[in-house]
Amino acid sequence: MTDIKDRMRHGIDNAADKAKQMTDKTANAAEAGKDRAEGFIDQAKGVVNQVADKVQDNVKGAIDAVDHAAHQARDKARDLVHSATDNATQAADKVQKWAGDAYDATADTVSDFGKEVSTMVRKYPVQALLLGFGVGMLVGRSVRA
Repeated sequence: MTDIKDRMRHGIDNAADKAKQMTDKTANAAEAGKDRAEGFIDQAKGVVNQVADKVQDNVKGAIDAVDHAAHQARDKARDLVHSATDNATQAADKVQKWAGDAYDATADTVSDFGKEVSTMVRKYPVQALLLGFGVGMLVGRSVRA
């Protein structure tokens, strides 16, 4: 009986050793799996950080490009306004010169006509008086009718 007890004890010890070995193997495998998972997580974090950095760089580049384009558009608009102002000033100067020339020409013509009429009235005073009376009658009739 002692022999059976020893065998049983030996069998139980063997089973316990095997169970302990299996538990150790499982714990080691779990630990290795955990280490691998942590490695994958670290790699994933690295990739996410790289992507985030790239996105941030691209966004900064886009913002810089938009800012540069806005400055160029503002400068171009300012140049166009200055150009339009200069053109308007030149056009106004030309119109003013043209109006002054037209005024001078008209003043000369009216002055010459006035001198000719004065000369005609001095030469022919009776005919001028009759002509003035006739024109006055025509104007009077046309206004009254």
